[in-house]
Amino acid sequence: MVEAVLIDLFSLPDNLQNNIQGLLCNTLETIEKCSSIHAPFVYVMCCQRQGSERQGEQEFLLPALGGFQSLKRRLEVVCALTTAAALYTIKQRLDEKDLSIIKVILPTLRKDLMKVYIDHLFTAVYQFEYEDLQVASDSENLQTSEPQGKGQTLPSQDMALIQNEIQMHLESLPSLKGELTILRSSLIPDDTFLHGFTTRTGGISYIPTLSSCNLFSSSKRRDPHIVVKENLRRLANAAGFNPEAFHRVKVNHANAVCIMGKTEPDSYDGIVTNQKGVTLAAPGADCIPVLFADPVRKACGAAHSGWKGTLLGVSVATVNAMVSEYGCNVKDILVVLGPSVGPCCYKLPHESAKEFYRIDPKCVRFFDSANPYIDIRRATRILLERGGVRPENIQDDSVTDQNQNITFCTACHPDKFYSHFRDGTNFGTQVGFISIKD
Repeated sequence: MVEAVLIDLFSLPDNLQNNIQGLLCNTLETIEKCSSIHAPFVYVMCCQRQGSERQGEQEFLLPALGGFQSLKRRLEVVCALTTAAALYTIKQRLDEKDLSIIKVILPTLRKDLMKVYIDHLFTAVYQFEYEDLQVASDSENLQTSEPQGKGQTLPSQDMALIQNEIQMHLESLPSLKGELTILRSSLIPDDTFLHGFTTRTGGISYIPTLSSCNLFSSSKRRDPHIVVKENLRRLANAAGFNPEAFHRVKVNHANAVCIMGKTEPDSYDGIVTNQKGVTLAAPGADCIPVLFADPVRKACGAAHSGWKGTLLGVSVATVNAMVSEYGCNVKDILVVLGPSVGPCCYKLPHESAKEFYRIDPKCVRFFDSANPYIDIRRATRILLERGGVRPENIQDDSVTDQNQNITFCTACHPDKFYSHFRDGTNFGTQVGFISIKD
């Protein structure tokens, strides 16, 4: 069943401009007639003229809206200077109400354009149906029209203009939840490497569990790729790296390592390079983002280490790749563990806990319980030390001076970090990143 209706009156063809009130009345009558029991939310999208907050198509619509009492509380007119701005505002309204099934009623000439906007601003979480504005008078149409696939491909010039319009709008939005904050380790020399771990502040993602500097987009979440791209642009500006030379691991919760410049695997949880100006990144939202730096051979790496990857030795595999590919001495490699879920919060079933107990009994608390507490950080340190990394070259939450600690528990700090364990499936993601300075 349709949960929301979007009526696009943003840029009507000339032959329909004179009948805008009649078109809207006919459309609202259809919606009201078909939805007497479960009325959908209705958003009317129209153009706001530059230089005035009140003038524009909205002034012509007000008389047409007065007679629809059953829709009154669920009807909103959204005026903006651009289609991107209007549609992004409507997306926020939909997300506030957790609505996903949307009918779009619009002029035929706008359909292909609208589909491009929607493709950029929404994810597969949402379902869209399209209906021509001119024929929106048949009460059956609201319930029975079929979902539409992507229409004809627009000229590349039009596609570029739409994407540029969206990007300009997103760039104009204020940062949420405070300024963008980057945590840095004193262990990694800043004269050779640029590095850091992000927090959740300073981006534009507005959905509560994803706000605000979410750095991962998924078809299962409501944050589209283009919003994550804007968050990354803001991070790159703050940190000083090129977002076009940003390479994130393709997480598989295993131990494969990608060597920059060689054939890229389909999935990998570690990545290494000796190329200057290339930024490597590993995500984390409870799993550990681990950074590696060799200031002697000038090589670096990043790894994503969840409980499965920890047991499979992804951090040691990343160290070994730096040794084999770039001639690094394992004793020169510095390793920093970023914000991740701590042993204070993280539990696993007893069968999985046994594997950590075999590494070291101190990695498990309440071992005899059904779901013991697990310390994936301690396990990572122990495996790295066994692999030859010096204990003093590993930074984690065991640092003597807690003012130097950056390995915070993600689950314990909802104001600073995202956490899958805490927030459920619609969680945001922070990253650890590193590059060799030019």
